[in-house]
Amino acid sequence: MSGSETSASSVGAPEASTVLVIAAFAAVYVIWGSTYLAIRFAIESIPPLFMASVRFLVAGALLHAWSLLRGGLRPTWPQWRGAAIAGALMLGAGNGAVVIAEQWVPSGVTAVLVACVPLWMVVFDAAFFSKTRPSVRAQGGLLVGFAGVALLAGTPGVGGDGLRGIFGVVLLLGGSAGWAAGSLYLRQLDAPRDALLWVSMQMLMGGTVLGILSVATLELPDVNLGQMSGRSLASLLYLIVFGAIIAYSAYVWLLRVTTPARVGTYAYVNPVIALFLGWALADEPISLPSVVAVIVILGSVVAIVSERRNLGVRGVTVGQASK
Repeated sequence: MSGSETSASSVGAPEASTVLVIAAFAAVYVIWGSTYLAIRFAIESIPPLFMASVRFLVAGALLHAWSLLRGGLRPTWPQWRGAAIAGALMLGAGNGAVVIAEQWVPSGVTAVLVACVPLWMVVFDAAFFSKTRPSVRAQGGLLVGFAGVALLAGTPGVGGDGLRGIFGVVLLLGGSAGWAAGSLYLRQLDAPRDALLWVSMQMLMGGTVLGILSVATLELPDVNLGQMSGRSLASLLYLIVFGAIIAYSAYVWLLRVTTPARVGTYAYVNPVIALFLGWALADEPISLPSVVAVIVILGSVVAIVSERRNLGVRGVTVGQASK
């Protein structure tokens, strides 16, 4: 989810040292890849929607304050309205689906299913936005990609273990659809020039929606600070500081100093990192059918994204804020 499609070679693009660029890519690749496991640990003793709401409200407030202290312009009410709609779709639906589904779906598998966002973007762009019929290659990518999802849904440890796993997969597909719709909607908006300010607005609005959902699903009686484990609280802090602030700041900076196509490679690396960490640190199973499904899904995403770069989002979105 890139900002403007301007490349690093454009006039006025800042120069950056190789060391800083490598460090920023490492942050985006590794930290964002690890957030799926951090979410799993966080929801062990913190209600999922409440946890997600706190995460984005705190991170959004800190980023918003930082932007205003740097002299950023105050956003207009239409911009707040747009951020609210986008936040509801991308964080309320997208991240909300992730935190709920990870109660039953392994974190690595969750990362792979979230990577299906470009597939939904092709569908929604053709149906509601550009109204452009997908090419034969894109149509083939869609069929192959969703076939991979069906294969993944039936593997042991996911849908193969019962209805809850299947429900989690369906929920993740719906959340990914919400993220894709929100991303395309953002492309239509008049965004503030300050990228971090725009991100903070989406976080604040999305965090508010998640809070409302937490209240509506009767999570609050289960919120008990004394019963929250040290691992869950540490994971929440990690998600706020590293996942939402440090990694996203690195992401926004990379969009200024290199091309969106290069920055977008995180979408292919994150699921691999998440699968490895889930297997190594949480004993999540990796079977041969699941590996085949992952290769099929990521292959279809690569095929579609490499052709349909016009789906880049105007302004900067909350970079896979399911992270």
